[in-house]
Amino acid sequence: MDRSTNLDIEELKMTREQYILATQQNNLPRAENAQLYPVGIYGWRKRCLYFFVLLLLVTMIVNLAMTIWILKVMNFTVDGMGNLRVTKKGIRLEGVSEFLLPLYVKEIHSRKDSPLVLQSDRNVTVNARNHMGQLTGQLTVGADAVEAQCKRFEVRANEDGRVLFSADEDEISIGAEKLKVTGTEGAVFGHSVETPHIRAEPFQDLKLESPTRSLIMEAPRGVQIFLNADTIRLGNLPTGSFSSSPSSSNGQQTVYELCVCPNGKLYLSPAGVGSTCQSSSNICLWS
Repeated sequence: MDRSTNLDIEELKMTREQYILATQQNNLPRAENAQLYPVGIYGWRKRCLYFFVLLLLVTMIVNLAMTIWILKVMNFTVDGMGNLRVTKKGIRLEGVSEFLLPLYVKEIHSRKDSPLVLQSDRNVTVNARNHMGQLTGQLTVGADAVEAQCKRFEVRANEDGRVLFSADEDEISIGAEKLKVTGTEGAVFGHSVETPHIRAEPFQDLKLESPTRSLIMEAPRGVQIFLNADTIRLGNLPTGSFSSSPSSSNGQQTVYELCVCPNGKLYLSPAGVGSTCQSSSNICLWS
C-alpha cells in the first residue's frame, strides 16, 4: 500500500515539473524589433505560375483530342490499323494498298476467293538476289514486253510438275505432248530440224514444200515413204534406173524397195531384211 502511494506522489511531481516548464517557455519575453516575413508566391510571379499551369492544361487537352482523332481516322484497333491487320501468320492487307518505297517480304498471297493483282503505272519488276546481294534473276512486266533475265527459264505443269518449256543459253526444250502451230504461215526454221516423226492432223493434208530451193531428206538407213492412197501424183519428178551387179542372181529377186535420190529421182533396190537404199545409193551418182 505504501509503495503504490509513493508511485502516485512521484507521478504528480513529474507532471507538475512539466507544467511549470511549459508555462515558463510561453512566458518568455519576445524581442521588440522582430520582423515578420511572408511565405509564398505573390504578385506577378503568382500570375505567371497560374498562366503556365493553364497553358499546360490546354496543351494536354488539345493533345488528347488530337490523339483520339488520329485513332478514329486511322481506325486503330487491337488487331491493327485500318486495312492493315496483324495476325499470327504475318500482316494482312485488305483493299487497295500503295507502296512508295521498296517492299521486302518472304511471301505474298491473296485470299482464297480473290486474285492477287500487282499494278503499276510503268512496269512491275520482281528481282531475286543471293546472300551477297547480287542480282540472280529478274522478271519485268512492261507495257510493250515481258522480260525475264535468269540462267534458266522453266514452265512446269501444275499436276505432276514436269517441265513443259525450258530455255537457257544452249537450248530450248519443249516437254509438252504436242506442239501446235496455228499460224497461217506455219513454222519457219532457219536451220535443220531433227524429229523422229512428222504427222498431219486427222483429216488434214501433210505438205512439205520448198518454194525456191530443193527439199532434202536424209537418213543413214534410207528414207521410207509409205503412201496409202488410191492415186499418187508425182508431177515433173525424174526417174532413175537400176542396174543389177553381175554377181546377182537373175530372175530370182521379185521384191524391190522404192528409194529416192537427193535430186528427187526414184529407183528400185532389191528388198532385204532391212533397208537397202544406202547400199545402192551409188545409182544416184550415175544418173
